Amino acid sequence: MKEITAKELEQKLVSGEKLSIIDVREDEEVAEGKIPGANHIALGQVPERLNELDKNEHYYMVCRSGGRSGKACEFLIQQGYNVTNMTGGMLAWEGEVE
Repeated sequence: MKEITAKELEQKLVSGEKLSIIDVREDEEVAEGKIPGANHIALGQVPERLNELDKNEHYYMVCRSGGRSGKACEFLIQQGYNVTNMTGGMLAWEGEVE
């Protein structure tokens, strides 16, 4: 599984790269703030919301600490998606939140 640190992902965003970020935390966690522009799909909803994802797109998966996003990555890789897990999750994120 491909991985990226929170700092590396933040640098990509700051440099203006167009990124597809998916936050797999629960609603109440996302309400406390998420990476600007990230889409919220709770981990349990990923299987039934696959139609919202494009296999030609590269997705960065985010959760609180990197565990749930890792599970989401494993599942999506099996489905043929191109994904990267953000290690450390939002606990490691020092950038802006919305």
